[in-house]
Amino acid sequence: MLHFGSFVTFYATNSYTSNCKTDPLQKDLEEVKVLLEKATRKRVRDALTAEKSKIETEIKNKMQQKSQKKAELLDNEKPAAVVAPITTGYTVKISNYGWDQSDKFVKIYITLSGVHQVPTENVQVHFTERSFDLLVKNLNGKSYSMIVNNLLKPISVEGSSKKVKTDTVLILCRKKVENTRWDYLTQVEKECKEKEKPSYDTETDPSEGLMNVLKKIYEDGDDDMKRTINKAWVESREKQAKGDTEF
Repeated sequence: MLHFGSFVTFYATNSYTSNCKTDPLQKDLEEVKVLLEKATRKRVRDALTAEKSKIETEIKNKMQQKSQKKAELLDNEKPAAVVAPITTGYTVKISNYGWDQSDKFVKIYITLSGVHQVPTENVQVHFTERSFDLLVKNLNGKSYSMIVNNLLKPISVEGSSKKVKTDTVLILCRKKVENTRWDYLTQVEKECKEKEKPSYDTETDPSEGLMNVLKKIYEDGDDDMKRTINKAWVESREKQAKGDTEF
């Protein structure tokens, strides 16, 4: 009498021997399925079901290994990818500009060669009531920025805008109070200019004010200027000593 375990082994062995050149695991699986369909006893069916699951797992693992090897071979056959060099641009601060004004606007002109050729979204301006900042991205491999704080007078954020023209960015700051004149663009510029002006005190002696002006010129002047002032001072003192007060 042939026991079941021996029968399965005999059946599978003969199947493998006769079909090893095709796909032995697949053949084993097909024959186990045939046996499973014919088996009626529970113990036999359980054994066949377990064997079926085992063979299916082996087939699945083998297929995964083949797929992995195939993918590795394809990767090895692919030419090396050409990696484009990454260009890291830098930001240039804009320091040169011109400005003028009308009754409604203060206009700032920034010259940037080729700026009209970049996409519109690359030119960005942000306004506040007393400032604006400009950023131009990816212009000839660089970015350009300009930040102006402490504007001389308030502006209307909603009414301010920008225009891009040939090689030029025009920033239009809408005056919050129209028909007012701006003597300077920023408060800082105003303070610096006023410090440079000589101070005149109308309540003091006019000659003292003149002396302050001469002193300022003398301190800021070069050697030739200082020699000229010294000479004029000496001549003035000599005239005063002679009774001639004309200077």
